[in-house]
Amino acid sequence: MAETNNHLVIMAGGVGSRFWPMSTEERPKQFIDVLGVGRTLLQMTRDRFKGICPAENVWVVTNKRYASLVKEQLPDIPESNILQEPCRRNTAPCIAYVSWRIKVQDPMANIVVTPSDHVVTDVVEFQRVVGQCLKFTQETDAIVTLGMKPNRPETGYGYIQADLSTNSLRNKELFRVDQFREKPDLATAKQYIQENNYFWNAGIFIWRVETIVNALRMYAPRINRIFERLQDKLGTPEEQQIIDDIYGDCDNISIDYAVMEKAEEIFVCPADFGWSDLGTWGALRLQSERDVYGNALIGENIKMFDSHNCMVHVTQGVKTVVQGLDGYIVAEHDGKLLICKLSEEQRIKQFSE
Repeated sequence: MAETNNHLVIMAGGVGSRFWPMSTEERPKQFIDVLGVGRTLLQMTRDRFKGICPAENVWVVTNKRYASLVKEQLPDIPESNILQEPCRRNTAPCIAYVSWRIKVQDPMANIVVTPSDHVVTDVVEFQRVVGQCLKFTQETDAIVTLGMKPNRPETGYGYIQADLSTNSLRNKELFRVDQFREKPDLATAKQYIQENNYFWNAGIFIWRVETIVNALRMYAPRINRIFERLQDKLGTPEEQQIIDDIYGDCDNISIDYAVMEKAEEIFVCPADFGWSDLGTWGALRLQSERDVYGNALIGENIKMFDSHNCMVHVTQGVKTVVQGLDGYIVAEHDGKLLICKLSEEQRIKQFSE
């Protein structure tokens, strides 16, 4: 199979409000160098697919207001591959739109869909897993989702329950999905960890364009109809105006609810490549290097005294001294300063308003 039929879809429309003050409505976290490594999360997402699919087959779906940021950060992809949503909808309309857009151009397309703001530490293993899954979807009508092997009872992720008793004959690493599970409470999450067939749902999907379009037809006909009717306009100068007019009519529903929970031929590939969705400051602390006192520091000019288990993120050169804190977030960006207990970080959204 030539990689010329491999396509990458990056969903980059989110706001990341739990990462205030670094992430704002004007510049959400996917457009920021969160890790202090010289590349934004969006750029790092694109980087890990180099060699899997060519630049002209990279698609980004984002909110209209961020299209110029995408263009600036990913100059190698065609501008016509940046699809602009006029309003916020969930992942099902986003995936339906881009799938029909790709189908018009390449009916044989084999697609990976990924969020734009996740982190992977073992890129070599990531590429191996994705390559295996693309080979499998190329030869079958299966939907494949990546399941992350959990290393803690996490309540912030949805889970995939796999049937590990029989693997696919074509690929020993793939197993049928029993069911998708909502974000659990702590007791349930601990139970999931004890059983070995529960995996974090990373929201990374692999399928042929034909497979996902057929699944949308069957399970999300209202959303599918909106884009199927437009196919002769997709890729033409009229596309944006029509999308602006009709996008708001789409149901606000995730692809998990719309398709995944109902589909029959659905497999999970349990994987372990150092994945994090970087959803919160606490997740960033776990993902970052920490000093002997458990502090994670991102920024050049930070000094810590008598402090433990803190996440300090000051990347704009402000000289920062922290003394006597345990388990706090200290984050400064564009003249806004946050000092908040890590244990209270779910309130950041409300603080930022």
